[in-house]
Amino acid sequence: TISTGSCSTFPSPCFSKAPTYYQTSMMSEQNMSNETMLAFAIPNPGDTFGRVMRVKKPAPEKDHALIRVLRAGVCNTDIEILQGYMGFHGVLGHEFVGIVEKVNGNETQQQEWLGKRVCGDINVGCAECSICTNAHHLDEKCSQMSRNHCPNRSVLGILKRNGAMAEYLTLPLSNLHVVDDHISDEVAVFAEPLAAACRIPEQGLIQYEGGRPDRVAILGDGKLGLMIAEVLGREHFARVSDSDKHPVPVLFGKHEQKLRLVKASGVDCRLVSECIDKSSFNGVASAHAGKYDVVVDATGSPAGLTLAAGLCRPMGTLILKSSCAAGEKFNAAPFVIDEITVVGSRCGPIDKALELLAIKETGADGGRHPLHVEKYITKAFLLSEAEEAIECAAEKSTMKIQIICSEK
Repeated sequence: TISTGSCSTFPSPCFSKAPTYYQTSMMSEQNMSNETMLAFAIPNPGDTFGRVMRVKKPAPEKDHALIRVLRAGVCNTDIEILQGYMGFHGVLGHEFVGIVEKVNGNETQQQEWLGKRVCGDINVGCAECSICTNAHHLDEKCSQMSRNHCPNRSVLGILKRNGAMAEYLTLPLSNLHVVDDHISDEVAVFAEPLAAACRIPEQGLIQYEGGRPDRVAILGDGKLGLMIAEVLGREHFARVSDSDKHPVPVLFGKHEQKLRLVKASGVDCRLVSECIDKSSFNGVASAHAGKYDVVVDATGSPAGLTLAAGLCRPMGTLILKSSCAAGEKFNAAPFVIDEITVVGSRCGPIDKALELLAIKETGADGGRHPLHVEKYITKAFLLSEAEEAIECAAEKSTMKIQIICSEK
């Protein structure tokens, strides 16, 4: 694994530690039957800690698959959940790659999926409501509404569905995407966070046609911000015929070493201090104030949202790509006065992400550079070490943490 950070030996202050009696009771559970599996879970509603424990092994419902998880990724959302976000309890995690071991379906489904290495869409709809059936043809008006917005949905490791930090999980067959053989497990785990970045072009929020393509700024050099830079930099060069004549997307971040990681994506990397001027009326330097048609806020902080509004031109678009568990007073005045359109952007196309991860050589697929996402991995832990993995992921110096849940 290529290291892009380090994990100290000190426990993270971001979530509570499991009580000692949970740790000792876990040891007596190790020899339980094959009907259970090892997992990292939040035991009870209201708990703000997770622990490695044995839980019931899931059985696939009709048209579902039982997937043996090979690797899972740790996301900032997981850290937020351990602080109380979404009120979730159960097995954590929504980024994964695994192998289909059982299919509850017909012979055709068995032949199509058994033994396949897969990633999966994390939203599971009810398949019955008007959103899931696209009864009002909203998918034609709102890109992939049925995939993301069933009002009765469960979400892998986030809402009413056990997640990926376990030996096994289940998902509907319709949620699964086959991973190309040449994509390694550690790379395939990036499919879900990369898909979240791909959601922005999928929503059509950036205009490339016409006399001038949109000027784009990205705020935040965390894991999600860097994924967005990887996608939007490549999208610019793929969609703009005379790209050398138009400004490329700008990524503003706090850390030079992180900004260097996305140089090959084609974005212009700058320190966020360059666009801040506390003496100005809105705190934004004149060289950047109101200069961008589209601003993507991936900071997950109230201060980032305020800065993003200052960067956005009047009647521009501000895209929110991260959630934050902490509450804060909200000043709506800049958005109303400048008539800024604020758009949420969440889960994206896994198939598109896998297509990007499959690029092997420079010049392939429209001249886009390979992503080489391995550079973002700080460390991999065994599933039995998941508590240590979560602590490491919560540290600011850490990039991406992965958990090895089983071997091929």
